[in-house]
Amino acid sequence: MPISLHRLRAGHVSRWAVCQDGEWGELDGTLAGLLALPLDRARAMVEAAAREAGGGMPGEETLAPVDQQEVWAAGVTYLRSRDGRKEESGHGFLYDHVYDGDRPEIFFKSSPWRVVGDRDAVGIRADSGWDVPEAEVGLVLNAAGEVFGYTLANDMSSRSIEGENPLYLPQAKIYDRSCAVGPAIVPSWAAGPGPFPIGLRVLRDDHEAYAATTSTSAMVRGFAELAGWLFRALSFPAGVVLLTGTGVVPDADFTVRPGDTIEITSAALGTLTNPVIAIGDATGGKEQQ
Repeated sequence: MPISLHRLRAGHVSRWAVCQDGEWGELDGTLAGLLALPLDRARAMVEAAAREAGGGMPGEETLAPVDQQEVWAAGVTYLRSRDGRKEESGHGFLYDHVYDGDRPEIFFKSSPWRVVGDRDAVGIRADSGWDVPEAEVGLVLNAAGEVFGYTLANDMSSRSIEGENPLYLPQAKIYDRSCAVGPAIVPSWAAGPGPFPIGLRVLRDDHEAYAATTSTSAMVRGFAELAGWLFRALSFPAGVVLLTGTGVVPDADFTVRPGDTIEITSAALGTLTNPVIAIGDATGGKEQQ
């Protein structure tokens, strides 16, 4: 990655840092503060921190690269996603309408405090029998709706719950540890506009249980279009992360399991790695380790 922004744990506090060519520099303020600024001023602050980079990582571990930002998501932005949603559901015509329609599917995914980062565990619901990762590029948008940067994301999804009834989408998508983002934010001016190739691997018992690749070039909608729809009737003073959909949907005979490890990779954006655990139980309990 050229220049990247990281949220780090340092003792009992978190801080933001910039990494360039393996050298680290601390960033003044927060991501919310950067995303409240016009893009040119935010860029100047990031580049100033990068020029001063010269030490080791100023923290003990990497955290999810959000602070006050909600995470939203777009669905059915790839043909494979449309077909996968039709495959799991008896209401396939709904997904044709979304894929071909003017208005995209956009839904709330996660509060910032629920987002997990690189190396932290993602979850599958214990009351679901068919679960998959969704490897996506996330847009980090400033308060004006401009693309400040990009990150990788895992939009964990229960196909069995959503397939039973499309109105169950929030339960299929929104639960503890259902959203992973990271490992960092790559600024838009450093990453370029894309397209971004994306690789997904699921490791099980030290073997590759599933692997596939896609590219954002296969999206039916552009990044700017999705961002524009999100901001039509919503404001985000601290910025927002918008997941842009997945072009990798495993076949119907595959489900992830507790103990698996999910890897999402893009050359420009790094690698997001998360072990899998079960969340809750069939009657609504707590997290099962």
